[in-house]
This record gives sequence, structure tokens and C-alpha cells, in this order.
Amino acid sequence: MIKRDIKVVFLGTTQFSLELLEYLVSNGFGIDLIVTMPEEFSISYSKGKKVKNYNYADLSVFSRKNNIEIVYVDSEKGQRLQDHHNKIASIEPDVILVLGWYYMIPKSIRDLAKYGAWGIHASLLPKYAGGAPLVWAIIEGNKETGVTLFKLENGVDDGDIIAQKKFVIHIDDSIKDVYRSATNSSKEILIQALENIDNINFIPQDKSKIKVYPQRKPED
Repeated sequence: MIKRDIKVVFLGTTQFSLELLEYLVSNGFGIDLIVTMPEEFSISYSKGKKVKNYNYADLSVFSRKNNIEIVYVDSEKGQRLQDHHNKIASIEPDVILVLGWYYMIPKSIRDLAKYGAWGIHASLLPKYAGGAPLVWAIIEGNKETGVTLFKLENGVDDGDIIAQKKFVIHIDDSIKDVYRSATNSSKEILIQALENIDNINFIPQDKSKIKVYPQRKPED
């Protein structure tokens, strides 16, 4: 297999992260650094309480198997992503992939990559920006939704669009079924974009059409 000549820093901490990592490596893309988080962490909306990641994946197993360096952002130890600035800068990444992450990425980190930091959101942006987009699409009776690969900016899911892919929501689909469709679509558009990274057409979003949806809560 031909290894793709792209320097990649990967931020993730979920099963989605792991599946995308495995897919990238199996398709010849090298990962130069993995940045991850513990299963429990603190974040601004948790009001000082720990949040548990119920979709957590231990990426250290993958990193050891594939001989990839891994570093952590552990809020309980006072660690921040900025603490790894010099490490990320030393790699001179072409792209920073943020797939299954919980914190905003500061501009100082995004600017370290030639093509910026990219994320995937499980909606056809600008629709369903914010939290739980697949759940909201089902609740509101949508017959289709999709995924968007986009460049991260300062706001919530408001960066330039790189690629989108639609898929059908069937009447008997559970959230697990829709999540599977989103993951498969994510793999497809991510690989296509990375294979054509020198010819990416970044399309600005119409920010007046962005409506940020809230995270779902247990009481919902």
C-alpha cells in the first residue's frame, strides 16, 4: 500500500474517532500524532462537575499497535490543548483532524496546520449546528440528513464547508442506524478530501442561516 504524503495530527476520544483512525491508516494515511482525553473530564457547561464520555474509546491501544505518539488533555490535571502547541508545531502538519472531540480548538492551534483544522458535523450545515444533530433530525421528522466536513473557525460549526454527503433516514431507523450511516458517509468524504487536499475549495457558510441546537439531556 502506498503511504499518502500528508502530515496529520488527529484529535479524538470516541468510538467514532477510533473508527476513522482505523479507516485512515487502512487507506494508507499516516498519523503523526494523536491527541486524546480521559473518559471523564470537565467542560464549561458541566458547571464544575465531571462529564462522562459514554462513547469513549481508549486510543492508546491503537497508538501502541501502530507506533503512533499519543498525548493527553486531562482537565483534572489542569492540562489544555495549548500545552501541546510546541509538539504540534514541530510536526508542521498539513491538517489537524478533529473527529470526536469536546473542546473548542483555539486559533493558535488551528493555524499550525497548512490547511487548518477540519471537523465533521453530523448534519448538512448550516442546518442543525450545535448538539445532537442526528437526534434532532429524527425528532423533527426529517427524511434525510447528512454529514459535513468543514474547516473549524471561532464559532460553533460555522466554518467553511469542504464537502457534504446526504443519506436517507428510514422510518424504522433507530439512532444507532442513523449514526452508522453518518459514520460511513464521514469516511467517504474525509478520504476524498484528503486525497485532493491541494485542490480543496473552501465554501463559506451563510452564517445568517445557522441555528445552533442544544445538547440533549437525560431529562429530555
